[in-house]
Amino acid sequence: MMEQPQIIVRGLHFRFPDGTEALRGMDLDIRKGEFLAIIGQNGCGKTTLVKQFNGLLRPTEGSVLVEGVDTKKATIAQLSRTVGYVFQNPDHQIFSTTVFDEIAFGLRNLNFPQTDISDRVKRAMASMRLEGKEKDNPLFLSKGERQRVAVASILAMSPRVLVLDEPTTGQDWSSIVTLMNLVQKLNQESEQTVIVITHNMHVVARWARRVVVMTEGRIILDASPAETFTNTQVLTRAFISAPQATRLASELGFGTGILTVHQLVDRILQTRSPKAAQSRKGQSCRRQWSVHLDA
Repeated sequence: MMEQPQIIVRGLHFRFPDGTEALRGMDLDIRKGEFLAIIGQNGCGKTTLVKQFNGLLRPTEGSVLVEGVDTKKATIAQLSRTVGYVFQNPDHQIFSTTVFDEIAFGLRNLNFPQTDISDRVKRAMASMRLEGKEKDNPLFLSKGERQRVAVASILAMSPRVLVLDEPTTGQDWSSIVTLMNLVQKLNQESEQTVIVITHNMHVVARWARRVVVMTEGRIILDASPAETFTNTQVLTRAFISAPQATRLASELGFGTGILTVHQLVDRILQTRSPKAAQSRKGQSCRRQWSVHLDA
């Protein structure tokens, strides 16, 4: 028997107090352990949708169930134990003068025992590679490190769903890769559900396993990254461009299914010479091309 979805959205409408309709009759199921990207232009309803999952916003019509709990009947504090939300700008959720206190902030508000708090903070710091920075002022860290502090502060509360709202904004590619690889590791090792809102299609292509495309408060596609980035009609309607590697692969006549620079380099090397692609020289070439194109 198939397990019930972790999040169930049915007939969801949401209107702001000024009458603006942001969500227009949405249905969506999200299962435990998924790595889901939600994409679309600004104003299409992405953030409004995910804020329904932890009670920051409530349905005007329809329903949202999180692990069987109707979000209309639960408090934000109750829902935050299941759904952790990381804001787009980490500075909007950093209040403390040390990294340790920042990560412990939510735990203290939820009245966790002090010994439990120390253990949880240490584990969260380790998961985000922040060891040794306990006494640092988070506001003096790099943007990438501050983003990881924000994620760690949510992870410390052990939510079973992690929502990242534009986690790559203002970060260089190296910091993006570090953060997303750490999040991917959590997803794979603990079956933590990950939901990412992003405008970075390279991130979607490389890490997401499922993509929801939104426009004007509606879902217009729910598919794999490969299916999404070859659906030109949907991409055009949502004003989205496929990753450069996918577009270049199409121009070169390699067909569909290429999403990342690494996959494109592999296909080029295989086309030139399958044996050469497996040679030491071919592997060195792959690394050099990948480093250059990933930059």
